[in-house]
Amino acid sequence: MIQLVTWQTHAARLKMVRTEVFILEQHVPVDLEWDGMDETARHLLALNGAGEAIGCARLTGDGSIGRMAVLKPWRGMGVGRALLVKAVSLYRQQGLQNITLSAQVHAIPFYEQFGFKICSEQYLDANILHVDMQLK
Repeated sequence: MIQLVTWQTHAARLKMVRTEVFILEQHVPVDLEWDGMDETARHLLALNGAGEAIGCARLTGDGSIGRMAVLKPWRGMGVGRALLVKAVSLYRQQGLQNITLSAQVHAIPFYEQFGFKICSEQYLDANILHVDMQLK
């Protein structure tokens, strides 16, 4: 199940997923992960059947999707797909036609399945290779 939530009500659950995936697993520096944009963004929270947080994504309101993460045991089970479909749907409902994200290079094929196209050269972000992608 995917819920639209706020940082003010669900910070602990969102932080748990992002800490596990980005800070512990991918070694993203803490000061880069907590960038001050969470309080004003909308967030998607993926829950398993027991109501436990297993994934998340951040929508900053300008058509950008970020901080998409799925806990390792739940990868390959459609959680990321559900998060992305919901995020795109919410932006489309707002009338936004250009949706963007910064993808880790290994995830390019995942985003391409949904029609996202690479629109930048590769660059390092938190010592991880990324590209910008957009869906028009």
